[in-house]
This record gives sequence, structure tokens and C-alpha cells, in this order.
Amino acid sequence: MNKTDLIDAMAEHAGITKAAAKKALECALIEIEGALQKGNRVSLVGFGSWSVSKRSAREGRNPQTGETIKIKAKNVVKFKAGSDLSNAVN
Repeated sequence: MNKTDLIDAMAEHAGITKAAAKKALECALIEIEGALQKGNRVSLVGFGSWSVSKRSAREGRNPQTGETIKIKAKNVVKFKAGSDLSNAVN
């Protein structure tokens, strides 16, 4: 399912226009992104939670040449599925 498919499904399920569903989805994604940028955790009970974790700098290898390279530190987004979502998939 891609973003367009999700918007179509949301519109049909909620009985709203596709434009309204698109706006609602985009607003939700903007708010989640904003919270994560501030370092906050976003939790939707039963569905899952997003959090930001710091990945430290490390050394790696270029697989083509075998040369050692330095990989910079960065923040990564993690998602942990909630129990309802996990149960629905299994």
C-alpha cells in the first residue's frame, strides 16, 4: 500500500473526500515528524511508537575495495509495533 492507496482507503472508510483524507494524513505525518525532530517520542496506543536514537560514529568497510571508511554519527528513527498491531499481523 502506498500513500495514495492509504488516502483512498481512509476516505472510503471515514466517508470523507479524498482531499480531506489527504490533508488529515499529511497533517498527522507533519506532527509526528515535528515531535521526533524535538526528540520526543510519539506513541499511538495499540499501534506502536516512534522514537529517535543516536547512532555513534564508527568505522566500516567499502565492500568493493575493502578500504576502511569512517561513518559519521547520526540520529535514526525507530518504530516499535504495539501489541494490537502485532496480534493483527500474527
